[in-house]
Amino acid sequence: MKKKAKWKVIGSSLLGFVVVAAAALWFEYRQLQPKNHFQSVPVVSTVKKASDENSKPKSTVSAPAFNILIMGSDARPGQKIGHSDTMMLMHVDLGENQINAVSIPRDTRVHLNGYGYTKLTSVQYILQADKGPKQGIEEAVNAISEFTGVPINYYVETNFEGLKSMIDTLGGIQMNVPTTEKIGNKVIDPGRYFFNGDTVLALARERHSLANGDYGRQQMQLEALKGIAKEALSPGNIPKLPSLVNSVSKYMIATNMSTSDMVSLGLAAKDIDPNKQLHYEQHTGVGKTMYDDILQNNNSQIVIDPEQLKTTINKYFES
Repeated sequence: MKKKAKWKVIGSSLLGFVVVAAAALWFEYRQLQPKNHFQSVPVVSTVKKASDENSKPKSTVSAPAFNILIMGSDARPGQKIGHSDTMMLMHVDLGENQINAVSIPRDTRVHLNGYGYTKLTSVQYILQADKGPKQGIEEAVNAISEFTGVPINYYVETNFEGLKSMIDTLGGIQMNVPTTEKIGNKVIDPGRYFFNGDTVLALARERHSLANGDYGRQQMQLEALKGIAKEALSPGNIPKLPSLVNSVSKYMIATNMSTSDMVSLGLAAKDIDPNKQLHYEQHTGVGKTMYDDILQNNNSQIVIDPEQLKTTINKYFES
């Protein structure tokens, strides 16, 4: 083969490789687009809303909507089990570019089949201790689904170190502090600040110095998530989403979301203005001292009115 012809063949082969690679990347990019990626979603919990009984199957061309349970655990690095310290249900509607989020207090009184009444924060620990980390967390997700009446498609649980890791990977975040908070000897007044991971972690954990206790902490945690989302989804950081997801993987305690699921969810979130298209509801109840069947003592619990909970869920989780 002549030298010129040889280089022509090599050049054609390289061009073909580039075209195939570009086509593969374009296909992957299209598949990661939220309205394509989330056409089929898993269902972790077995609960089924009554309103779904007579509903018709959704068209495959309609924009997907799904529910995510986000949990924060008090488990330290290396520990296999822990208590659920934060529980937030999110309804993501890709058709409306809308996210509805509802926080459930950690001390909510719930009935756990086969065990009795206890706090919601203890459910995960009990089930993981009895059934092992993976089966325990899946049954804990199902217990939360049964309590709220929300079918859960995805769950993500991380510890607070994962929150710190993500913020440090971003180089810090802008965050709104809605109420006065005391961290050690330092008082932080309401306002907007630029914080590193250590400070956000301290703010997200603190509840004792807040006038409204755990409800104030829930609000602070939401502000942290909004700050992370805004920074992570800024134009310069969009290409870093896969590495950002991987950066917190070692702090991820449990999830049924793949890396591509998380990246696609991030792409969905970039089109959502957290100040206009994120509705957040704190579900409250009445604090009472009641007997805990599992811990076998009286402790402070929050009793939620089931009708009030049902009204909230029907309002924000109907798709």
